[in-house]
Amino acid sequence: MRNRQARFVRSAPTRKEFLDDGRAEVAFVGRSNVGKSSLLNRLLGRKKLARISSSPGKTRAINYFLIESRFYFVDLPGYGYAKVARSERQSWAKLMEQYFQHVQNRVHVIQLVDGKVGATELDVQASEYLSSLGCGRTVVATKMDRVRANQRARRLAGIRDQLALQDEPLIAFSAQTGEGVKELWREITLFLELGGEAN
Repeated sequence: MRNRQARFVRSAPTRKEFLDDGRAEVAFVGRSNVGKSSLLNRLLGRKKLARISSSPGKTRAINYFLIESRFYFVDLPGYGYAKVARSERQSWAKLMEQYFQHVQNRVHVIQLVDGKVGATELDVQASEYLSSLGCGRTVVATKMDRVRANQRARRLAGIRDQLALQDEPLIAFSAQTGEGVKELWREITLFLELGGEAN
């Protein structure tokens, strides 16, 4: 997998720092410590573009990465980390709501679910909210290298059932092995080709 041209552009802790240049955006969202940074680095063929931390809840702002000078990857704050103050979790939720209101139909959402754990109640709540937005969405089951081969089909079927996925894709992904990279890029490219990318 070739390296993609990518650079960090901005961290937006509040609405006034949101970017608004008309480019399409691919937003990555999931529970804290679900593996967003590892996934982003693997997708882009980089090692340290997105910072990886063993401590959940480190992404506390919306982070923009410009890809191939054409569109943005947007790393959204992880939801539901229990060890931060409730007020801080609420501020994260408000920021995310403001983001989706701001970007509207220029975004495709990649919801990450821990493949080893399966969909949690927080994932289900986030899924219902994302479905209500009406934007395109792809669900990715991360850390699938940690799931035994004889449990994979059942785990993926469980995630699909818990999130009530119908036509939306569900991709098995591993940042360690590269599984799912081509499939996820295919979904992103399809979004861009169908009008997500600015002319």
